[in-house]
Amino acid sequence: MRRRSVFCLLFFLSTVHAAHAANADEDVLWQRLRAGDVVVLMRHAATTPGIGDPPGFALGNCATQRKLSEAGRRDALAIGAAFRERGIDPDAVWSSRWCRCLDTARLAFDQATPEPALDSIFRDDDDAAGAKLRTLRAQLAARRETGPLVMVTHDVNIRALTGETLAQGEMLLAVPHADRLEVIGRLNLHARPPAGK
Repeated sequence: MRRRSVFCLLFFLSTVHAAHAANADEDVLWQRLRAGDVVVLMRHAATTPGIGDPPGFALGNCATQRKLSEAGRRDALAIGAAFRERGIDPDAVWSSRWCRCLDTARLAFDQATPEPALDSIFRDDDDAAGAKLRTLRAQLAARRETGPLVMVTHDVNIRALTGETLAQGEMLLAVPHADRLEVIGRLNLHARPPAGK
């Protein structure tokens, strides 16, 4: 019985320590974001179930696309509130032209600049996907603003850019280099299992 109590106590203490460490890491990331010189790669917030988009998808017609769920809309609003609570106002918010990305950006940050280089590469061939990634890297290299940039896009794009898989609504912080994005951490305010693209 005593051994079980000791085990439970050790487990509790290790859990508390891990939580404190995670909070400390998160605080450092928010500070880095506030200081600038990093970009945020954000996967759109939670959607209605599905992979990709329904048959008949049309880029300019939201009725033909997978949309944010009510939970996703709440999450997007909460993400924006988290930025405001920490005094972080993005210089710019670039978004895939898919409605679920534009809606995430607008709900969170009240702004969204449609950016074709962030459009989903889920159905692209290698040449088309590579062209989008090269265009995005070139745009980041040419950017002269030093304040925070948020880019709202799709899991498949983020994996191609960084090798990382994100939950819906999760964010990566990265330092842009000429040929790559150096990931320095992730922020996950509303973790959800990866699903869809």
